[in-house]
Amino acid sequence: MVLVEGTSDQVAVETLAERRAVSLVAEGIEVVPIGGAQAIGRFLAHFGPLGVPLAGLYDVAEEREFARALGDDLERVGFFACEPDLEGELIRALGADAVEAVAEAHGELNAFRTLQKQPAWRGQPAEEQLRRFMGSGGSRKIRYARLLVEALEPEAAPAPLARVLDRALSAGRG
Repeated sequence: MVLVEGTSDQVAVETLAERRAVSLVAEGIEVVPIGGAQAIGRFLAHFGPLGVPLAGLYDVAEEREFARALGDDLERVGFFACEPDLEGELIRALGADAVEAVAEAHGELNAFRTLQKQPAWRGQPAEEQLRRFMGSGGSRKIRYARLLVEALEPEAAPAPLARVLDRALSAGRG
């Protein structure tokens, strides 16, 4: 089982599995959004006693919550940090120009340009503007999780995303 903070993280893990031609169902792996870092203890209390192999993905800002629940060596137990979050990792992996091309291909480049013109965002790095853009507008973050992972070559996936999937697969096959 892969525990992730939210639905966009779930979509990214599932999409990477699809891109790698891995059936999570066939591997017996479920990706579960826990509804935020503060819920990790409750999920560990539920699944830990059942002996379910766990892996996870979290934003680096939430490391304290995960370390409190799992101990200090999070990677050793299969939990991987995204810096600063999954959207940041995906933007870095693709590059801002490629992310803008994805936005253009899906009819949202004008909306992104509008955000760039706002006083608070003028002059900010394109990567930060893109992170903000993805975090606004309802389900945009979830939609872009899929679109950006689909735009990547599977071997170019951000390290935390690739590692959590690899860990879950090795635990499922082990």
